[in-house]
Amino acid sequence: MNHPRTALIVGAGIGGLAAGLALRRAGWDVRIYERAAAPRELGFALALAPNAMDALRELDLADTLTASGVTPTKFEVRHTDGRVIRRLDVQPGGAGVIALRHALHGALLNAVGSEVILPGSEAIDVASGQEGVVLRLRDGRTETGEIVVGADGVGSVVRSWLHPGEPPPRESGFYGLRGVARGVASQLGELAAVGYLGDGVEAATARASADAVYWYLSLLARDVAAGPRHPRLLLDRLTPDFDPAFRAILAATEDDDMRLDEVFQRPPLLQWGAGRITLLGDAAHPVLPHTGQGAAQALEDAVALGIVLSKRDEDVEPALREYERVRSWRTRRLIAMGPRIARMTTTRNPMRKLIRTMLLRFTPESILVGALRRRRRDPHRALRTWQLGPDRAGIDREAHR
Repeated sequence: MNHPRTALIVGAGIGGLAAGLALRRAGWDVRIYERAAAPRELGFALALAPNAMDALRELDLADTLTASGVTPTKFEVRHTDGRVIRRLDVQPGGAGVIALRHALHGALLNAVGSEVILPGSEAIDVASGQEGVVLRLRDGRTETGEIVVGADGVGSVVRSWLHPGEPPPRESGFYGLRGVARGVASQLGELAAVGYLGDGVEAATARASADAVYWYLSLLARDVAAGPRHPRLLLDRLTPDFDPAFRAILAATEDDDMRLDEVFQRPPLLQWGAGRITLLGDAAHPVLPHTGQGAAQALEDAVALGIVLSKRDEDVEPALREYERVRSWRTRRLIAMGPRIARMTTTRNPMRKLIRTMLLRFTPESILVGALRRRRRDPHRALRTWQLGPDRAGIDREAHR
């Protein structure tokens, strides 16, 4: 009798749950280890870009997120005082979906099943051998399986096991201040979202559900360090001259519904995993939030992992290395892109501010929207081709782009 193989997944965030779902659909048993007392998703909302929705469609969750979130079609980009720089109208789905994080996290939890999640389970060591892997937990338990997937975030413990000489995550020079307000959607009028560009700050606000409005600010670390770091005090200090509509949304936000986080970064890895251990999501390729691709790339990773491990007779280690090779190619450019975007959107440099305004005003809308469409080219086509048979010479390299 053929018994399902077992995958041990470290981390019950969006990436870990999505990986669990993808592997269950591929015929694997999964166990997901979460060090917190209960699975939870930090943060408030997120923009699910079109390629994120494509990945969710592969997991049969796109309709759930579309129903609970907002499909934006009308946007404005403004100066922080409210003067309009550019208005954009896109086709439904062309900009993805804006959703509350707990909606995505909850949909993944329901789909993967609570019975496979082990809260209060902190992994502290892993060993990989020819017959499988052994995961050791802080409470003394040991768990065995065929593979380990590290989906434990930017400060990944699994990554530190694989790359013990690697420096820890480094400061990016930016902070993110985020929150959710309720009962103030009228401040957006007919718009789904409004972005703001100012002196040393990028901000935005967007509808995230029927009654919730999400907002964020990207701030320079030196500005945050110049005074008290309490979120409310930061807002009072850094946004006194902002658009009154944006200020009204901030004022309506409860203190418990806002949070300040320092943003960290890591350079791309030359090799993600080894043996029967691999990485996924921010553990493998943390991207700055300025790319809008953090959740999208974790979801793509999960789908990719399900594809390469879908054959019962497949040799696991070559499959994991192929997954890493293809996903590394795609994510490496996004890692490099994040700081470049951040330096243009969150800057006090007068020339950069002028250039970004001119680009927004005069770049054809088809080009701005087309940038989103280009990311939708099937990122998994090469892996599907690889899974068709042992002859890998026919892999379509263009599919990685």
